[in-house]
Amino acid sequence: MLLRFRVANVRSLRAAQELSLVAPEDEDSAAARPLPLSDGKRLPVYPVLGVFGANASGKSNVIAALKQMREAVLSSYAAWTSYDGIPRDVFALDPGAADDPVFYEADVVLEDGVRWTYGFELGKRRVESEWLFAYPKGRRQVWFDRDASRQKEFHFPGDRVKDRARLARTTRSDALLLSRAANDGHPDLTPVYDWFKQNLYDVTPEADRPRREAYTAQRLLENADSRRRVEELLRVADLGIAGAEVERDSAGRPRVRLIHSGSGEETTLDWSAESLGTRSWFALIGPLLLALDTGSVLLIDELDASLHSRFAAEVVRLFQAPWVNPKGAQLIFTAHDPSLLRVPGGTRLLEPGQLWLTEKDATGATELYPISDWEPTEEEDLMTSYLAGSFGGVPKVPEGQVGLHLLRTDETAYETMAAEPEPEAEES
Repeated sequence: MLLRFRVANVRSLRAAQELSLVAPEDEDSAAARPLPLSDGKRLPVYPVLGVFGANASGKSNVIAALKQMREAVLSSYAAWTSYDGIPRDVFALDPGAADDPVFYEADVVLEDGVRWTYGFELGKRRVESEWLFAYPKGRRQVWFDRDASRQKEFHFPGDRVKDRARLARTTRSDALLLSRAANDGHPDLTPVYDWFKQNLYDVTPEADRPRREAYTAQRLLENADSRRRVEELLRVADLGIAGAEVERDSAGRPRVRLIHSGSGEETTLDWSAESLGTRSWFALIGPLLLALDTGSVLLIDELDASLHSRFAAEVVRLFQAPWVNPKGAQLIFTAHDPSLLRVPGGTRLLEPGQLWLTEKDATGATELYPISDWEPTEEEDLMTSYLAGSFGGVPKVPEGQVGLHLLRTDETAYETMAAEPEPEAEES
């Protein structure tokens, strides 16, 4: 499971920002799961985290930064050899950011209950630093520590890591040691690499939808249980869908026709005739089931972009319910719709510690913080308080003033044009 993620100098995230899935100590959480650790303790960890904020406040950059860390771990050893320098996406509004390293760090717990902290800093052409710590008995063990400014770049305390000399000798300056080790199936370090490989799957509702539609269709063909689960999720969405027909075309690709019920009769429609909402929900089912089946971390950018708020709420509930999510899969999503902060009846869909906000400061840099920092009362309506700006994270636009500003702009432009002398007519 993912516990925490820290990042700096990536896109709009200039100063170090932290996203934590660990429930605050002072919050009596009903949503957090008690995660058993190898030292015998239990840590309350959220299965769901939502990031809200105004347009262009940096919500999507949080998801992007997580994806970039994963991509760096998986690709630095091989793919980066084709780049002139290290691929980075630094903060663009500060000229000095290009000379500063980008920073990523994640705390994760593997299946054996051991907590790990892995992180690195990337300069323009070399890995400036990299580190891996483990906490098998609650106390920190340094597995390796790398610093490009030292005469001896790699430090391996004790004898925890095998083949230390070879790893230090064969790891390029522009590649991560973790990536290099996993390339040879290193027995000590590959499990941490595999966590990144098997987690942080990302979904952007309107990006690459045909591929996800094909994956959901493939789930219909896997076996009877998989088909039953996909069709059940189609039915409970109240789209008027009774089932699905699926077959392979001449190229072996699955072709789907959904069965719609109405007026006592059932009708199948061509895929091109299905609504955007139906196709978006269908395309999301496959990744949802993948995450729930494997206990992985799923990232969804703009969950509410093409889904009704009811569908978005149901996605959250799938991950919140222990009987649906017994393997501890996690969902991190971004959204605009404040109705996800409250469900009919006034109850909360998510707790304050599960709701994070993004807001840009005067320099254009994103600040990331949970609503729990504001210590809302148990009776407080989070949606009402959020819309009122009590927690920040909402657009700073005066109500009813957008049209007035536009009118003033038009009038100024008209007055400027009227004051300009007319061009003289050209002589024939």
